[in-house]
Amino acid sequence: MLDETAKGVFTIAVTPFLPDGALDWDSIDRMVDFYIEKGATGLTILGMMGEAGKLTAEESIAVVKRVTARSSVPVVVGVSAPGIAAMKTLGAAAMDLGAAGLMVAPPATLKTDDQIITYYHNTAETLGEAPFVLQDFPLVTNVQIAPKVILKIVQDCPTCVMLKHEDWPGLEKISALRKASDNGARRISILCGNGGLYLLEEMLRGADGAMTGFGYPEMMAQVIAAHNSNDLNRARDIFDAYMPMVRYEAQPGLGLAIRKYTLARRGVIAHATLRKPGGTLSAATIAEIDAIAERQEKRLLSLGL
Repeated sequence: MLDETAKGVFTIAVTPFLPDGALDWDSIDRMVDFYIEKGATGLTILGMMGEAGKLTAEESIAVVKRVTARSSVPVVVGVSAPGIAAMKTLGAAAMDLGAAGLMVAPPATLKTDDQIITYYHNTAETLGEAPFVLQDFPLVTNVQIAPKVILKIVQDCPTCVMLKHEDWPGLEKISALRKASDNGARRISILCGNGGLYLLEEMLRGADGAMTGFGYPEMMAQVIAAHNSNDLNRARDIFDAYMPMVRYEAQPGLGLAIRKYTLARRGVIAHATLRKPGGTLSAATIAEIDAIAERQEKRLLSLGL
């Protein structure tokens, strides 16, 4: 079961589709194996980048069943939903199928600190004994969660064991939370998102790892390993080698399409399909991705990677 000690890389998984939009089960199997081979210490499925909102309830449960059966590392399942009933149904099914924990982002209707705190009280009650991750992604949810609110939720809800930190800019938030835990507040795991764009700085501020996707997930594992070995120069060299692709993939509205193209280019998934509604990449964009990838490969060879 997921707990406060979780660390490393919980890779956010895409959901592979066939060209007609059907789920691509063979690619799901290859993807799970690939993420683990590249250093994932956990997987997170049915998140925002997993196109969870485009799946039926039955498909969501089927994906959970397939991934948990295949994975040798803990699996966190995104169960965010507009209503508590849908969250409860998927959460219970996921835990019964072997998930290690659940992830919940706040709905955009929450406007005040009290509303946010009440929502997560209700979430903890609804999910019962299942450990859960508080996903803090204001750029998408439009819900601003201050450190004091996170600390209140963590204090009141023992089953809240992790923060998925995706505030931007958010380094000061990590520092504030870690300062509070140093002063006696309950310490939970902090894994960071945003495609790894600020990963090294987040680790230096006290994060425990990454919970995000990137077309080259090994980058997160390599940077974290170097950081944990106190070899910051090595960590910076590795990060710098991948930085052009991290930056390019971070484009709002295009990031998932770029990531899926990269995974297809690497032979991980058979097709770069986004389920409708979803965009496609232009020939110019594909050429830019290929050019960045080729230069990246040269930089990595110089680092012995």
